[in-house]
Amino acid sequence: MIILMLAAAMTIAMLIATAFGIHEESRRAHQERNIRSTRPFGLTN
Repeated sequence: MIILMLAAAMTIAMLIATAFGIHEESRRAHQERNIRSTRPFGLTN
């Protein structure tokens, strides 16, 4: 029974970690898209 509880806890932890990772990746991609749209031709300061 304890093994099932540990497995369930690890599954929930991995789902939370995956959701957090996806959220961070989408935020980073959105930020990168904003930088590219404000700097035409890839120009930097």
